[in-house]
Parts: sequence; C-alpha cells; structure tokens
Amino acid sequence: MKTILITAIMSALLGSTANSAAFLDGAYGEKEGCTYSKTSESSGADEFFLLNDEGITTATAFCAFSGKPAKTATGFKITAQCESEGEKGSKETVNLTKSAQGYTITFKDGTSWGPLAKCK
Repeated sequence: MKTILITAIMSALLGSTANSAAFLDGAYGEKEGCTYSKTSESSGADEFFLLNDEGITTATAFCAFSGKPAKTATGFKITAQCESEGEKGSKETVNLTKSAQGYTITFKDGTSWGPLAKCK
C-alpha cells in the first residue's frame, strides 16, 4: 500500500512539474519543423526550425531551454544551451518575441530565426 501511495504521489509531482514548464501555447515552426513536431522524424530537409517548450530544433542544432522563462512585454526571455554536431556552446539568454506572424528567436550576437508560425 505504501509503495502504491508513494508511486501515485511521485507521478502527481512529476506531472505537475512538466506542466509548469510549459510556457508556449504550442509548437512553432516552418513546414518542415512542424512536420518534425508531429512525427518526431526528419523529412531529410537541409533546413528546418522548430520552437517548443523544450527548446529550438534545427536541421543541424538543438538549443535546450533551462530555468524558468521570464515574461516580457512581447514574449519571453529564457536560458538556452545550443549543441551542434556534438559540440556544446555556452549558456545564453535568448529572446522569443511574438508577433502576428509567430515567434522570432534572437540570440545575444544578434542572430535571429523566424518568425515561426504556430504549427497546426
């Protein structure tokens, strides 16, 4: 009985932690990124972009989000650490700016991706 109760409590805690991490209202990307979001399989495209609560996925890199996102007047700021071809970059704060066209991702060096429309 104790084991069942502990398992139920742990499941509830883990479930609420995952839900509290959600800050976007869905996945955002272009056609290939949204396909990847739905199927978890790459179409083989040389370029694609996908933004979700876990991070930013491209054809050649993944930028994992960590920490709690800070709400801004136009979107969010969140810490990300990108990895490309097995090499990790340093953690940095990225800006996710929402407009009528979707989210634009801006890095501290001025590089930006988007806008990425909400996946259907």
